[in-house]
Amino acid sequence: MQIYMVGGAVRDKLLGRPVNDHDWVVVGATPRQMIDLGYLPVGRDFPVFLHPETREEYALARTERKSGRGYRGFVVQSSPDVTLEEDLSRRDLTINAIASSTDGSSAEALFDPYGGARDLEQRVLRHVTDAFHDDPVRILRVARFAARFTDFSVAPETMALMRSMVAHGEADHLVAERVWQELSRGLTEEQPSRMFEVLRACGALAVVLPEVDRLWGVPQRAEYHPEVDTGVHLMMVLDMAARLQAPLTVRFACLVHDLGKGTTPADMLPRHIGHEQRSAKLLQGLCERLRVPTECRETADVVAREHGNIHRSGDLGAAALVRLIERCDGIRKPARFDDILLACECDARGRLGFEEAPYPQRQRLREALLAVQSVATSVVAARAAESGVTGQKVGEMIHAARVQAVAAWPGLVPVPSA
Repeated sequence: MQIYMVGGAVRDKLLGRPVNDHDWVVVGATPRQMIDLGYLPVGRDFPVFLHPETREEYALARTERKSGRGYRGFVVQSSPDVTLEEDLSRRDLTINAIASSTDGSSAEALFDPYGGARDLEQRVLRHVTDAFHDDPVRILRVARFAARFTDFSVAPETMALMRSMVAHGEADHLVAERVWQELSRGLTEEQPSRMFEVLRACGALAVVLPEVDRLWGVPQRAEYHPEVDTGVHLMMVLDMAARLQAPLTVRFACLVHDLGKGTTPADMLPRHIGHEQRSAKLLQGLCERLRVPTECRETADVVAREHGNIHRSGDLGAAALVRLIERCDGIRKPARFDDILLACECDARGRLGFEEAPYPQRQRLREALLAVQSVATSVVAARAAESGVTGQKVGEMIHAARVQAVAAWPGLVPVPSA
């Protein structure tokens, strides 16, 4: 029995990047031997075990044979006769098909039959074998790695293979959970725009996110968007979100905030009147299809509907500010409201020439929310009860008190709109 460290841990060690998790492959062992050594079996589809002390995963060497469409269409074989090279051959990219018998710090300890170390040096994302074709999730993974390793390029032959997979309908069989898993991880990488560039280049974006794909080539008014192209703007917004270290909820909201511009009638361009509501409707269908988590979905919905109003909030009066905060549910969910404001800042600064521009609307609306929160609603409600006021009238009194508090709040001066 031989044990090797494999995959991302070896890759990241060679790149000088932090290694957070270790994956191990065991050659020449049976499940019974692993259990006798104290390993805990956890694999459902193939033999995977947890180390009795470190709890890291140890998988028995295995091969995979295509048996149907999609990522579930595989027959897995695991036996003591499967070699390390055979196990590595089923992996997606050469940079992930390197094994080490130690901690990966010594080149002499590497087992690298597919040239992964060379591709690391040359900054290339290259598939291991044509078995890459068997699993469409690998298209998404390559795109995600492009977003993580921003100075890597996709090998021409790998891009050609991905295009062939899309053309032959393999991407049509991607399941929602895997699409969302890879999409969410790609959005949180260093340069998320690169994920979508790769997906567009191979044709997969039109399959998994047609609402996003159709934004390229759609013009916007140059006085507001010097970059003009809506797809280009979207990529700038995503990269601004990464630059501002926004959480996933914000980055997803950035991705889908302008979907409605892709359905603007041609005779209306480059104006996009009413695109906010169209965006909200389109993202609802997208979220249902991909089973997007509720927190991401709800934040994105508010950003889609209200980002134009938030951009124009700089000269709103107290009553309009309170109505905007209420529509955003900022009083009940102040942390989410702050995420909404951050997404709007990414949108405003994700424009050509506006990358360093201030976005005072965000701080002004934060201050307005503080003013609203300063109102003791229980006191207002008690005063209403003493006066015999009930029902909807109580809510109106609370709203009026909030407007009054915002109007009197120090520092809430008008600011230029985006």
